[in-house]
Amino acid sequence: MAKYRFDQIAINSTEKKKPVEEDRFTYLGLEHLDSGTLKVTRFGSEVAPIGEKLVMHKGDVLFGKRRAYQKKVAIAPFDGIFSAHGMVLRPKENVIDKDFFPLFISSDYFLDAAIKISVGSLSPTINWRDLKELEFELPDMDSQRKLAEVLWSINDTMEAYKKLISATDELVKSQFIDMFGAPLSNEKGWPLKRIGDLFSLISRGKQPSYVDHSSVRVVNQACIYWDRFNFENVKYHDSQSGKKTLPVKKDCILINSTGTGTLGRCNVFPELTDGYVYVVDSHVTVLAESHDVNAYFFKCFLQREDVQKKIYAECVNGSTNQIELSKEKLSDVLLVVPPMERQEQFAAFVRQSDKSKYNASQVMRLIAQRRKL
Repeated sequence: MAKYRFDQIAINSTEKKKPVEEDRFTYLGLEHLDSGTLKVTRFGSEVAPIGEKLVMHKGDVLFGKRRAYQKKVAIAPFDGIFSAHGMVLRPKENVIDKDFFPLFISSDYFLDAAIKISVGSLSPTINWRDLKELEFELPDMDSQRKLAEVLWSINDTMEAYKKLISATDELVKSQFIDMFGAPLSNEKGWPLKRIGDLFSLISRGKQPSYVDHSSVRVVNQACIYWDRFNFENVKYHDSQSGKKTLPVKKDCILINSTGTGTLGRCNVFPELTDGYVYVVDSHVTVLAESHDVNAYFFKCFLQREDVQKKIYAECVNGSTNQIELSKEKLSDVLLVVPPMERQEQFAAFVRQSDKSKYNASQVMRLIAQRRKL
């Protein structure tokens, strides 16, 4: 395969404009781009963005050069403006096929090489003067066209599975409303009780004594997501340190408890048979041991947008990014308490939905492996 400098492969469009009011409707920031997909599903700003922005045209490839480790690449869905923390890239079609180009830019082959030349510590950024000098091997044009056809077919299949997972999530939310109504307005007239009176254990974790490896794994905020636990981000606690820890087990409710955008994220701890002891650090709150509340019911209650707004408005201490969840204020929140039989019916529905989502995600993982260039 022939080798090319990146500036022989791509055009870096630097055309800029100062946004006017109407540009807010066609603005894309890095916050609108999602890693792992070339599709843009969110856009726009409530007010006209401040400062010069890059001009983009439909079909341009948008690359997040700031914090490139997030691997944000997308295809511009319309003419508009793009964050100055990104790059607007176009293919040099004498070297790279236009349909192959976005797949190449979103590939680990390109992104891993680009990430290595990022500069800065807090917000590492890729400079064009460095990126343009990188060299990449490319197949001949005929092979690129054939690859593009196969890879786009794989990409379309991935997007279909993502829609399936999203539809499953919406179905769970709809089922919650059908069975329990809107919980804050309590339109079905269920009994109301303080969260603090419903759980025997409401506690923040303890600060661990970290080591490189041990039999005690520490679950932290980077592990806890609404749809999964990312155990790749666990740390390890020194079991010989004598420090007290807060162990967790199946059906414990774990809530991220510090930081804007992270606080309030929650999941139900699964049953694990890997032989490790699991504890949480001081940034995670654990709720457990309730005879009246099913853990999956509580998670879906907490996941509702109106409940999240209530948590942020009434249950936090501090300001800006220094906020933390107050155990005392959370304990005072009133929770609707439907009959346990009804909660368990809903929990069974959630578990079946989670199983379907897991199976879909496993298929997506296999597809993603085949998609790699």
